[in-house]
Amino acid sequence: MAFGLKRRELEEWKAHVEKGQIAFLTHYWMDERFPGCDTVTKAGCSNLEKLVAWGKKYELSPEWIHQDNQYPHFDLFGEKQKQILKQEGKWEQIKRFGL
Repeated sequence: MAFGLKRRELEEWKAHVEKGQIAFLTHYWMDERFPGCDTVTKAGCSNLEKLVAWGKKYELSPEWIHQDNQYPHFDLFGEKQKQILKQEGKWEQIKRFGL
């Protein structure tokens, strides 16, 4: 279940992903399969080759890509989420979600 997300943020993320840009969308998230993780960041890009190459930079396996037809993305959470957001300079998302 996702929450803490504004429609405008989602629309902007989708637009960037559709253009083949690496885009980040962080929101609160509850999933009993991942105890202790209350946020997730979706790192998406419609250009799968570009997304795979980006993921390799952070040791993310291509098998971890959520194969959505329009918005393929990695789901990032925990320490890896925080590390990647820092390296990508996504300070607003880090601050807003207390990462």
